[in-house]
Amino acid sequence: IVAEIEKKITEAFEVFDRESNKTVDVREIGCIVRSLGCFPNEAEVQELVEQVNMEVEEPGGFIHLEQFLPVMTKVLLEKRFLPIPEDVILHAFEALDENKCGYITKEDLVKHLTEE
Repeated sequence: IVAEIEKKITEAFEVFDRESNKTVDVREIGCIVRSLGCFPNEAEVQELVEQVNMEVEEPGGFIHLEQFLPVMTKVLLEKRFLPIPEDVILHAFEALDENKCGYITKEDLVKHLTEE
C-alpha cells in the first residue's frame, strides 16, 4: 500500500515539476496536496510545508520530492485532511444555481468566482 501511495504522490508532484528536476515551487504544495484528494486550509498547508525539512532563504523557495514524499505519505496514511463531503459541495452548487435548473453555466461560475 505504501508503494502505491508513494507512486501516486510522485505522479502528482511531477505534474508541477516544471523543470523535471524533482523540485517544485513551495507555492504549488497546496495544489499538489489537493490534487491527492486532501483539502487542508491555507494554515494547514503552511504547517505541512514547515514539516517538510527544507532550507529556504526566501519565500520563493523550492521543495524537493525526496523531502516531500515521506511527509505526504504519512498524511495520506493517517487520512489527515479528509475530502469535503459531497453534500456540502452539492449545497454550494445549489446556492449558485439561482435558476434552479440543475447546472451552472461557465459564465455564471466565472462571475461568481471573480465578482462575488
